Amino acid sequence: MVGKRGKMKSENIQQINLEEEIFRKNKELASKLRAEFSKKGIFVVNILGSPGCGKTTFLKALAAELGKERIYVIEGDLESDIDTQALVNFGVRAYQINTLGGCHLDAPMIEKAMQKISLKKGDILFIENVGNLVCPAEFEIGEHIKVVLCSVPEGSDKPYKYPIIFEKASAVVLTKTDILEHFDFDKAFFKNGVKKLNKLASIFEISAKKSLGINAFAKWLLSKVKEI
Repeated sequence: MVGKRGKMKSENIQQINLEEEIFRKNKELASKLRAEFSKKGIFVVNILGSPGCGKTTFLKALAAELGKERIYVIEGDLESDIDTQALVNFGVRAYQINTLGGCHLDAPMIEKAMQKISLKKGDILFIENVGNLVCPAEFEIGEHIKVVLCSVPEGSDKPYKYPIIFEKASAVVLTKTDILEHFDFDKAFFKNGVKKLNKLASIFEISAKKSLGINAFAKWLLSKVKEI
């Protein structure tokens, strides 16, 4: 019995060390990528949120506001290129990464993608991460800021249930506000949850379908771009 316990303890230590090594190497590469992006004058935004929260629709509305020629999007999904094709058809440059089952993008994936992407100074690169409020929060991918989207139909309890992703956000965007009256969504409860976790996070309310609130977010984003 003692021997078995000792073996289990050894295996756990090895597993923890391996995970720490993965996180360390990813963070080092992410820092390198971020420095390269900054040097080239390219601002990078990690877009995070659940499946169906409106990430791609938000990016299309934002591209229309900022200028499609300035925007590039890397799309992260387990399978398919549906969102990439939607962006390309809209006139936005886009590149697809399929994780083939992986629940998040990581820095090596972005490094590999950048070998096939041509960007210029002044471009804004949006990386639409895999739809997930858990795993993507743990991995830096070379971004300057993280933006978390949360939709009205998801409910107002998300900051309380998934705190880490909100803690790391520079901005939190509440989407689909045009249908707010049809859902039992407590805005005060939602915003208080965000602020308890992250006092510095800016909070925006938008309806990408009706282009409501997009201008305010775009102005905030451009103020961040000037900081690199």
